[in-house]
Amino acid sequence: MKLWGGRFEKATNPAVDDFHSSIRFDQALYAQDIAGSMAHARMLGKQGILCAQDTEAILSGLEGILADIKAGNVVFDTAAEDIHMNVEQLLTQRIGEAGKRLHTGRSRNDQVALDCRMYAKDACRHAVSSLCALETVLLDTAQANLHTVMPGFTHLQKAQPVTLAFHLMAYAQMFSRDISRFQDCLSRTDEMPLGSGALAGTTYPLDRQAVADELGFSAITQNAMDGVSDRDFVLEFLFCASTVMMHLSRFCEELILWASDEYKFLTLDDSFSTGSSIMPQKKNPDVAELIRGKTGRVYGDLMGLLTVMKGLPLAYNKDMQEDKEALFDACNTLFACVEIFTSMLSTCTFNAPRMLASAAGGFTNATDAADYLVGLGIPFRQAHEIIGGMVLRCVQTGKALGDLTLDELHEFHPGIREDFYTAIDPITCVERRVLTGGPAPETVSKSIVKMRQALADLS
Repeated sequence: MKLWGGRFEKATNPAVDDFHSSIRFDQALYAQDIAGSMAHARMLGKQGILCAQDTEAILSGLEGILADIKAGNVVFDTAAEDIHMNVEQLLTQRIGEAGKRLHTGRSRNDQVALDCRMYAKDACRHAVSSLCALETVLLDTAQANLHTVMPGFTHLQKAQPVTLAFHLMAYAQMFSRDISRFQDCLSRTDEMPLGSGALAGTTYPLDRQAVADELGFSAITQNAMDGVSDRDFVLEFLFCASTVMMHLSRFCEELILWASDEYKFLTLDDSFSTGSSIMPQKKNPDVAELIRGKTGRVYGDLMGLLTVMKGLPLAYNKDMQEDKEALFDACNTLFACVEIFTSMLSTCTFNAPRMLASAAGGFTNATDAADYLVGLGIPFRQAHEIIGGMVLRCVQTGKALGDLTLDELHEFHPGIREDFYTAIDPITCVERRVLTGGPAPETVSKSIVKMRQALADLS
């Protein structure tokens, strides 16, 4: 008989049992569920709601169930619906009547809210740890490439000279924001909902704060109805995960381009590449492509749950059972992608000569040429027009700006001197951009030091 079946005259249709059951996926919450139940039992005992004998029996029984699940010795019962009912059923089978007293003063509504919050807290911490490992690889790679000049792009067109270190540190900034987002998400997830009951609390003299303290929560929820129906913390986690995946996808897109024969900016390690079943020469960036593709999967988890939640009246509704598969899938996908991306990036070989040669083409020094004229007292808009004319001449004659003779340069402005060629050298263009946030090696180096300290402060 169902644990809730007292008012029913007919058995549930087997198809409904299967459709209704969530144990096939929410068994992932077994550790959180048992930890929450043990804290609840201890509190009930301390409050005199359970006798000492029953409390001890419940705690001992839960410890045994936890050990057996970890050892793979438990077969979950679909008819028991979910992880909460499965644990309670196992407990009652093992210790008898005392097991039926565990659920005193709580509902599955606040129980599942507790389990999900505990799971999400662990997931936030895992995300921060994984991103810190990625940041370390980024910082190490950037440090080794402070002077590796490459073209920066806008609209996928060459724009201005930068360095590989500068480019990598742009992603380091993105992942740094991701870390802070997960920390913020953790702070809002860190509220203990047990004691909310089904939606209106309970008449039992529960000590909610004692349970929160034992489970490591910094606060308790302040409204029982919100406590059982809130899934903002799951949505926030999914948004944070989606943003990380977006950043990874952008990065992967660039690595895919850079590894192509057209760019030749980098070589992917063989251990993170695949071949073709028909073309012997192929070395495909499948890992990067898969991460790029899995981004849509995590987006789907977010959009799916947003859609589930958008029309739900207070308080708990069964629709909310759909939160867990989205959360679990996003966690598994995110952690796998961050981990393998970190390993892949650490094994990439960058082609510095090719990058420098590419930076020398495409008129990436045109802005610096205009700035040179500004230094001669020419208004920037006029300088912009003059250099635009130079670029047009170069396009027509197949030259670069640095290929123009001094006599040719004087056709555009008579004040140009020999130092013009030094001013527009790609290396000079980079090294002169020392303003905070710029690509000059000394500036990027300071940024690396600052970010290393921020990571150290997290540990």
